[in-house]
Amino acid sequence: MPENKLLRMDNVGIVVESLDNAIAFFTEIGLTLQGRATIEGEWAGRVTGLGDQKVEIAMMVTPDGHSRLELSRFVNPAVIADHRTAPVNALGYLRVMFTVQDLDELVARLLKHGAQLVGEIVQYENTYRLCYIRSNEGILIGLAQQL
Repeated sequence: MPENKLLRMDNVGIVVESLDNAIAFFTEIGLTLQGRATIEGEWAGRVTGLGDQKVEIAMMVTPDGHSRLELSRFVNPAVIADHRTAPVNALGYLRVMFTVQDLDELVARLLKHGAQLVGEIVQYENTYRLCYIRSNEGILIGLAQQL
């Protein structure tokens, strides 16, 4: 058994074009803005390998307080790749899944905010209703309602 034990997962990071749009979208899902900050300087670039950087971040937290999304908007250096339109079977980051109370009601609200349903809402046995949705920022999100 290893001596160094995993303590927790702190957050998942997502790079966005508009921090305000992403905050509004995830607030609509039910997350709360925990804080906003600008991270800049050579020290931050030593962590990311990007050199001198300036990034605006927003930390969003789930209602239970256990899960967080760190939304980032890079001011410098500029974004060099965009994977938001990759299909769900692409390698790498795929999606974040949220369990919600009323799937139909939430999807209707998100569509009004510019989100798009990827496929359709389906039922898995007598356990879940599920769907994938792309946010107004193009971020792939999974939504599940336990039956």
